[in-house]
Amino acid sequence: MKPPTQSDVARLAGVSRATVSYVLSGRTGGSIATAEETRQRVLQAAAALGYEPNAMARSLRLRESKTIGLLVPDTGNPYYWSLLQGAEAEAHSCGYDILLVHTALDPVRERDAIRAVLRRRVDGLLIILAFHDRVAEEVRNVVGRRNPVVLIGEAAMLDANVDSVQSDHAGGGVQMMAHLLSLGHRQIGFVFGVAGPPLGQERLDAYRQALRSIGAQDPDELVEHCGVTLEEGYRAAHRLLGRSPRPTALLVINDLLALGVLRAVHERGLRVPEDVSVASFDDIPMARYANPPLTTVCVHADRVGRTAMRLCFDRMRDPDRPIQAVRLSAELVQRGSTGPAPVYAAPDSALRKEVVIA
Repeated sequence: MKPPTQSDVARLAGVSRATVSYVLSGRTGGSIATAEETRQRVLQAAAALGYEPNAMARSLRLRESKTIGLLVPDTGNPYYWSLLQGAEAEAHSCGYDILLVHTALDPVRERDAIRAVLRRRVDGLLIILAFHDRVAEEVRNVVGRRNPVVLIGEAAMLDANVDSVQSDHAGGGVQMMAHLLSLGHRQIGFVFGVAGPPLGQERLDAYRQALRSIGAQDPDELVEHCGVTLEEGYRAAHRLLGRSPRPTALLVINDLLALGVLRAVHERGLRVPEDVSVASFDDIPMARYANPPLTTVCVHADRVGRTAMRLCFDRMRDPDRPIQAVRLSAELVQRGSTGPAPVYAAPDSALRKEVVIA
């Protein structure tokens, strides 16, 4: 059965198709005067027939799609889902939908996605990049065409004149390291799992500066670089825990990888936080349900998404407004996974199991 058209609505309401178009598009004035009684008759006819406007036709006619594109690098990380929820809530409140594009931590897909999304006639674009250096030219081209673009992250990496919003990872890192140092930890390992170093640079800098402040000669000695998956974080933790002397605390680049780190600690027969403290970043919903609950830095992912969407709408309303760079605060959330550094000096063999990692 074919869906009803505006012509069907016009026949049932006893008016012209042009009148139906005016009423359903919400236009007033102009060459077609529409009485309230006529408007109601059109609306009732549309409801009776179950008429729904054709979104593609409306987009071509009005040169807007009521859709905002959102590029996300990793849908496996709950942080991005919280960000998406915030952005979607803000978009929905303004009558817009989101077109979600997953770039899968692939530089080629990231570049191609920016081009493809614009071909879909989105009205604005929110971008979370993993490979700034490889897609900078595409982003600059988009901005040069006066498309509303908001970068979620550090805009300075792109050398592009673009609105941006980011969490204060630097301040959060300072708070976290101050917390660990106040508990007496000096051997602090860092599970640094990112697609590209710029993504975690502020957290790494805070870690290094804190260790230098207590006289560390090589602040990178206990930095374990790895990939972005739970498995890779788990293996990185095992490598750190196999060192002698063993770190008394493990800082993890995000909560998702911290879940893998907790498993590695338990497999070695160690207790959290009595033998090893574990701390991370993001405060994803499952952080409070880990065993024990994770001490983490809350970066308010949903607020980041909402703010980015508002910046996009502001740019759509006023394309010539000054470029905005918003930095949102981050706060330390202390939970059960961190505690005082152990005071004993027993040999490692007495404190851990030998673990064979397949």
